[in-house]
Amino acid sequence: MDNLNAIVAFVRVAQALSFVAAGGALGISASAVGKAIAKLEVSLGVRLFHRTTRKIALTEEGRLFYERCSHILADLSDAQAVLTASAQTPRGRLRVSLPAIGYRFLLPALPDFAARYPEIELDLDFNDRLVDVIEGGFDAVIRSGALSDSSLVARRLGPFRHVLCASPDYLARAGTPRTLADLAAHACVRYRFPDTGKLQPWELATQGEALPTLRSALVCNNMEALMQSVVAGFGIGYMPDFLVRDALAAGALASVLDAYTTTVGQFSIVWPSSRHPSPRLRAFVDFMCVRLFETARAQEARALNVARLNAAAAS
Repeated sequence: MDNLNAIVAFVRVAQALSFVAAGGALGISASAVGKAIAKLEVSLGVRLFHRTTRKIALTEEGRLFYERCSHILADLSDAQAVLTASAQTPRGRLRVSLPAIGYRFLLPALPDFAARYPEIELDLDFNDRLVDVIEGGFDAVIRSGALSDSSLVARRLGPFRHVLCASPDYLARAGTPRTLADLAAHACVRYRFPDTGKLQPWELATQGEALPTLRSALVCNNMEALMQSVVAGFGIGYMPDFLVRDALAAGALASVLDAYTTTVGQFSIVWPSSRHPSPRLRAFVDFMCVRLFETARAQEARALNVARLNAAAAS
C-alpha cells in the first residue's frame, strides 16, 4: 500500500512537474511528496526526476515508469467506477424462496418489477417446506408467521387473513354453519405442514365459544390442492383470502362464519443478519413492500364489485 501511495504521488508530480502542486492535489505537504518519491526511487534503484532549484523533469526511466503507472491507475479508476455503478444499479441473479401459493400474490407484481429493474434475474423457488436461507443458497426467503431464528433480519411485506369456505353444492347438502359449534357436524379439509407433519390450527375469534373437535374429511400438504378439494365439495376449508378471492368472486366458493375469521396473518421477507443487503435485494424488498398487496387489494375490490353485480342480478 505504501508503494501504491508513492506511485500515486509520482504520477501526480509527473503530471504537474511540481511537488507543491502534487501535494495540493493529494492533500499532503510538498515535503511528504518529496519523501515518498525518494523512497520509491530507492526501492526501484533508479532516479525518476532530474531536480534543480528551479524545476524538475522526468528522467528517461521516469518517463517509461510514468507511462506504465498512468495506465495502471487509470485501470484502477475504471474498476472503482464499475464497482460504484454496480452498487448503485441493481443487477444480477436474485434467489428467493416462497411458499407454494406465493405465486398468487407475487406474480401479478413481477412485470412492473422487471420493467423497473431489467438487469435483475429472478430465480424463484416455490416450496412449502421450511428452507435454510444460507444452506439453501438463497438471497432471501418469504414466509408467513413468527420468526424463531434470531440470526435473520425480517421486513414485513403485507398482511392477509384466513377465511372459511365451502362450495355451494356442499353447503346445499350439509347446511351452512352459523356458530362454531356447528363445525362439529361438518366435514373439514385440513392443511398439514410439510416439515412438522402437524395440522394447521384454525385460528378463529371464538368470542367466548369453544372450538369443537374438527372432523377431517381430507388432509393435504399443498394449499392449492386444498382449495381445489374444497371447490370439489369435500367440505369446509380454512385458507388465506388471496388464494380464494377469485373462486369467491366466481361463485365457486362461499365464505362461512365470517364474524369468526378476523385473525390477521403477516408475510415477511428474511435474510441473514450477517449479510449486508445487496442492491438487488434492497430493490426487491422496497418494491414488494409497496406493490406486493396493491394488486391483491385491487383484485379484492373487483371481486367485491362482481359479487355485488351478481347479487343484484339474482334479486
